[in-house]
Amino acid sequence: MSRNSPPAAKGNESKRFKGDSRGSQGPSRVIHIHRLPSSVTEREILCLALPFGKVSNLLFLKAKNQAFVEMSTEESANTMVNYYTWMTPVLRGQPVHIQFSHYKELKVSSSPSQAAALGQAGALSIEAASSQVAVPGGQADTGLEVARQGPVLRILVDNYFYRVTLEVLHQLFSRFGTVLKIIMYTKSNRFQALLQYAQAASAERAKLFLDGQNIYDACCTLRISFSGLTNLIVKYNNDQSRDYTRPDLPSDESQPSPVQVQNMAAAFPAPVMTSASPYASPALPHTFAMPQAAGLAMPEVFKALAPQELSESSMVTSGSPGVGNPVLLVANLNPEKVTPQSLFILFGAYGDVHRVKILFNRKENALVQMADGSQAELALRNLNGHKLYGRSLCILVSKHQSVKLPREGKEDQSLTKDYVNSPLHRFKKPGSKNFQNIFPPSATLHLSNLPSSASEEELKSLFSSKGGVVKAFKFFPKNHKMALIRMGSVEEAIQALVDLHGHLLGQNHHMRVSFSRITV
Repeated sequence: MSRNSPPAAKGNESKRFKGDSRGSQGPSRVIHIHRLPSSVTEREILCLALPFGKVSNLLFLKAKNQAFVEMSTEESANTMVNYYTWMTPVLRGQPVHIQFSHYKELKVSSSPSQAAALGQAGALSIEAASSQVAVPGGQADTGLEVARQGPVLRILVDNYFYRVTLEVLHQLFSRFGTVLKIIMYTKSNRFQALLQYAQAASAERAKLFLDGQNIYDACCTLRISFSGLTNLIVKYNNDQSRDYTRPDLPSDESQPSPVQVQNMAAAFPAPVMTSASPYASPALPHTFAMPQAAGLAMPEVFKALAPQELSESSMVTSGSPGVGNPVLLVANLNPEKVTPQSLFILFGAYGDVHRVKILFNRKENALVQMADGSQAELALRNLNGHKLYGRSLCILVSKHQSVKLPREGKEDQSLTKDYVNSPLHRFKKPGSKNFQNIFPPSATLHLSNLPSSASEEELKSLFSSKGGVVKAFKFFPKNHKMALIRMGSVEEAIQALVDLHGHLLGQNHHMRVSFSRITV
């Protein structure tokens, strides 16, 4: 198709379209959506655009699996394209592509179905402006009148026991509308966040359903209120703040670059558009859920969302991560450095690892099979979000119940290892004291099985040789076979454990490295 010719379509569609192709491809009120599934409807296409503003016109080229959407302003079109640069939209299980059109406007004589769809869009926009939310549990007839509020929520997390990340918040709150911006911070020793929706009605609905719920089992309780702010200003895209409408924002020096963040997002399948609940407002045309293929451990809060009709085919149904399933999916790995052995050592701090498989075609992902589901749960809860080789681990419960070994001679044979009979297992003996000494990653490491000849200088030099900085060291007063060593950061301690657990110090002294509960 040439730049100056309108898109062709079969039948009357080509006759109905007259495009104004003035101007070069770039910011435009007209957005081109292509690679649409053949079964998609006009309403579903509109659902992608409505959170960002009013839709002026729609051209659906069904025979070509394409559509053109004209927004009322160039600003809303630009916001929509930028948002979907971060979050690839999926319709009916298929990723679709969104970009600016080189047409500056659409001149369309709409078909009856498209006219009806645009009429529905107007109704949805009106509904979005109102704040009427139906309450589940038998009260849907009366409903609940909610005072009109802004699109920004203030989120406090009480009983903060497990780490809450931007990805966790985005996944959770995206069930109620399009999340544009998130800022996380700590104030008065409490985890807090500001979250901005595209529409105020989404914020109202999220508060109604999520306030007082736990993200994880019996912890991380959400306390949600409306913020007086109407628009968040995000300066950096990193692991503390994110503007999903501005993928061009820089990162500060201490945080991952925008490219790293995008690569991290690419490690996961795109969000899946789910059907609306019987209680859902038309103002919330789409909600997102992470597909089961990703194996995400379902937070406790999702159990309270029965009215949202969580699909068993798209969500892990266990409310307790890892129970009954010993296999974890580990995403966002550094494919240049990670090995089955490094994952075996790291996850072995929380249970006996039986098998590790780095995926052949996507080496930033791996499957780790623990001895049982409870050990998998321990590893997930303690390691999720921590960094290995410079990347934050995203650990999910896999849909697989076991890791299969490749057949002899297969290309991926070196990427899959069986550790069932490894001598480095920490928890083989029933009732082992090691079960009493499982702690989250910390900058201080506990060293044991040291030879009596090992000196402080020798051990400090060994740990420094792996790229970390040793901040402090102390032998146990009455037992020089054990010591505490504090590294410059938790990330450095994780790396030291991976590199040096099982390291041979003298004859038959394989050093054991664990995370410590106390510091030095």
